[in-house]
Amino acid sequence: MIYFTELENLPVYDVKGEFVGILKDLAVNPSQDALRVAAYLVKTSGNKVACITHEQMQSVSVRAGQTSVPIDAVRYYAPDEAMMRVKKDVLDQQIIDVNHRKVVRVNDVDFDIQPTDGHTELRILAVNVGLGAAVRRLLQGMLAKHTLRRFSELFPTKTIPWAFVNLIESDPARRVRLRISYDRLGQLHPADIADILEELSRDEQQAVVESLDDETAAQAISEIPTKMQADLIESMPAEKAADVLEEMPPDEAADVLQELSPEASAVLLADMEKEEAREVRELLGFEQDTAGALMTTDYIVVGESATVEGAVAAVKNYEGSPESIHAVFLVNPEGVLTGGVSLARILTADATAPLQPLVSEPVMTVSAQADHKTVIDLFHKYNLVVLPVVDEAGYMLGVVTADDVLELVVNRR
Repeated sequence: MIYFTELENLPVYDVKGEFVGILKDLAVNPSQDALRVAAYLVKTSGNKVACITHEQMQSVSVRAGQTSVPIDAVRYYAPDEAMMRVKKDVLDQQIIDVNHRKVVRVNDVDFDIQPTDGHTELRILAVNVGLGAAVRRLLQGMLAKHTLRRFSELFPTKTIPWAFVNLIESDPARRVRLRISYDRLGQLHPADIADILEELSRDEQQAVVESLDDETAAQAISEIPTKMQADLIESMPAEKAADVLEEMPPDEAADVLQELSPEASAVLLADMEKEEAREVRELLGFEQDTAGALMTTDYIVVGESATVEGAVAAVKNYEGSPESIHAVFLVNPEGVLTGGVSLARILTADATAPLQPLVSEPVMTVSAQADHKTVIDLFHKYNLVVLPVVDEAGYMLGVVTADDVLELVVNRR
């Protein structure tokens, strides 16, 4: 194993033993091989940067590097956005340790030296985020390499295998060209992704969110404070922001838009799908700190004459947030709420049984104009998990879910 701190400023010679220059950086092409060093960037005596390909590098050690070709066969480096450079793009950068679900800073990079087809190949093993690596960086060039290695080993070391690393690339074009995989990040729990987002700058947050699919991004953003949600949504391209808002529960999307300027909200609503935008606009019409503003329009409703089979079909076709799937609500032909049946009773009943007899007690409701204290008191008194919101005529407008009430209680402490 060899560290980047041991490779930086390494003298490089050509096949004839002539001095080429000093190694300044290593480049990887993730689209071809995410682990192999594809090019060695060497600063020549003429202050130019030579680009030695991995096929041209004969050998590498802590003492020197040697090419398998003469110096005149080496081309000069031209910037290539498809390349990831170790010093420029990884060293000292904040990265996401997917395995431990946190953000860390890279102090060094570990490589494996592998003989391959008559020449030496370097492959990335891990990034080094421990104190030992920091000591190597601090004393780099001040001690002999073998002395510095032994001294740094006296301090704690911590490495993250390259497979568990997610780079944070804030340039959208470069992020696409690098083809950096965020698959592992997308597999984390949204709450873990939210914790990671809260540690990052705005540009870095945007880079991470835009790397996720819309549903995962929406779930993660829903876990961070509303003001931060709004700032992040506002920093994103309008099309991506609208797609994410569509995947959020309508009440949460309305909360975010409430934090934005009317002009910014109007732009995002115009970019959203018509049905999702309509639901959010309805919620924006309620005063803040009321049940109407707190509720979501994601819920399951069927007619009074529906059977258990019909209720199950409605549940299967439901595409809203899972927090609302605790009951199926019944309305009469005029649309007035007349009852609710818990999901547990539906699943244990005969498929052909009518729903109406399964309504065991009058459904508890709250007015859309009721304040938050009234909502909290109802949840506490009746041990509710979901509370229908109705207008003066009894028409169902939405539901308040237990997770939203819990958030209210926590924020009041």
